[in-house]
Amino acid sequence: MLEELDIRNLGPIREATIAPAAGMTAITGETGAGKSMLLSAIRLVSGGAAESSRVSAGADEAWAQAIFALADDAVTSEHSGDTDDTGDADDSDSGLTGAAAAVAKAHDAGVDPEDGELFLSRTVRASGRSRAVLGGKSVPRSVLGAIAGELVTIHGQTDQLKIAASARQREFLDRVAGDEAELAAYRKAWDALTAMDERLERLRSQESSARQQADYLRESIDHINRTDPQPGEDEELKARRERIENAADIAQGVGSALGALDASQVDVDATDGASAVELINHAVTSLRAIRVGGTFAEQADRLESINADLGDVVFALSQELGDEGSVEDLDQITAVSTSLATSPVGGPTLADVLAWRDKAAFDLEDLDASPEKVAELESERQTLYDAALAAADVLSAARVAAAADLGARVTEELGSLAMLGASLEVRVTPRDKADDPLGPYGRDDIAFLFTPFEGSPQLPMGKSASGGELSRLMLALELVAADTRGGADQTFIFDEVDAGVGGKAAVELGKRLARLARSAQVIVVTHLAQVASWADAQFVVTKEPPDADDDDLGVVTTIAEVNGETRVHEIARMLSGSESEASLDHARELLKESVL
Repeated sequence: MLEELDIRNLGPIREATIAPAAGMTAITGETGAGKSMLLSAIRLVSGGAAESSRVSAGADEAWAQAIFALADDAVTSEHSGDTDDTGDADDSDSGLTGAAAAVAKAHDAGVDPEDGELFLSRTVRASGRSRAVLGGKSVPRSVLGAIAGELVTIHGQTDQLKIAASARQREFLDRVAGDEAELAAYRKAWDALTAMDERLERLRSQESSARQQADYLRESIDHINRTDPQPGEDEELKARRERIENAADIAQGVGSALGALDASQVDVDATDGASAVELINHAVTSLRAIRVGGTFAEQADRLESINADLGDVVFALSQELGDEGSVEDLDQITAVSTSLATSPVGGPTLADVLAWRDKAAFDLEDLDASPEKVAELESERQTLYDAALAAADVLSAARVAAAADLGARVTEELGSLAMLGASLEVRVTPRDKADDPLGPYGRDDIAFLFTPFEGSPQLPMGKSASGGELSRLMLALELVAADTRGGADQTFIFDEVDAGVGGKAAVELGKRLARLARSAQVIVVTHLAQVASWADAQFVVTKEPPDADDDDLGVVTTIAEVNGETRVHEIARMLSGSESEASLDHARELLKESVL
């Protein structure tokens, strides 16, 4: 609720502080005293347009600050509107309303409540720009507007045109209908449908590039498969190339080594003298000829073991002779290696080429199936659309039922507010879009159609009523909403609600404002004693001439709360324009009777 409103140098108001009651507060005073400046201050801290002409004469700047006290549950939910990694959270979509939504928006702006309070202020310079401040931090005025919009609703001649917007009417009907669950179910279905539409759009826009990519992958895979490489084959080919290229050296080296080790493995002329195997055999025979055992026999055994190892070496080398390959083999190996080297994804290793080929095969399967994939997704899209349409029908049914009840109850209230013959019809119709009737909030067009008096044509709200009639219509709407859904976590400000009202109807008007104030904070600017008498607190706006020393400042407006006998005198003034004993008695009687 609005805990305090401070004003400095705004129009004729030099300095004022108002602490409205938690229930109903009446702002009274003579015509022209400056009551409208209070609304101007509220609009300023709500992000409204700043007019330098509103700065008091002789002052450099005007300043207004509103302090809002927040319920504990609103403060503890301050982070529930945070965004995740997928994008920004929207408070309307997150289900937050009123103070909880205001706290979430303030948190997004980098400001958290202090001791359960939010401070919204605005400075307007006589020359230069205005400055918006939230909790001591400068912010764009749109931030103040978004936050104040969750906390304050002004029903004045220039403010209630907002309800003429179909979106606002839909929001109001949904609030009365209590269709949060149905709306959430529809939004979930709608989000899934729009996500599918975006996916299909991306696929369709990528079909051309997908075909080109498929052709490239197909040719690359064929190129690799024609070579038919095997895992590790690149290292094997490299080794074979080296053998063929060094065949002469290999033949000469192996032949010479074999001749030295065992001349029987090569031509006799290939080596001179005895080979190593022969020499070792001769040494073994010589040692065995010694008839003394011990060390000679042991050394002979060792030489035989060495000779066995030499035999293995000789055998291994002999297998290498004549295995170097031919020039034709070299040509084939060169062709394979070149083919792999010029692969579209040429390596750096054969393992990389094969891994790319296997992955490309999967990618190609998906790309080749893109027309089928589109058809599959289109089928899924139809299923999602049918689900969204079904959810929209459920939501529409809830709205239609609530609309009939809302119109009937508001019409009944209007009869008690000196508007006999006036009526409201809340019309819910399917969207006029045969190809796709669904939208973000269902398939309905919502229209509030108001008849201000019997015989008047039925016209959309905002085009069919005066400021006073529209204020009373809004009062009736808020009353029905409060009776249906309980207390509203907002401050309602009514201006001109009593225009054209008097007598018994004025009493009924005051009574209904007090009834609304049982579930929400209500501030009413009124000139009727029958309305002001129902208030829990009353502030009087008084116009005073300037002091002789400050004659250049013009008329000055003061604002003061009245209590007890002071309030009785103000009610008496409002009743008859005088403060006679009869008027005072009437005022006391009126205050006594104005109790719910």
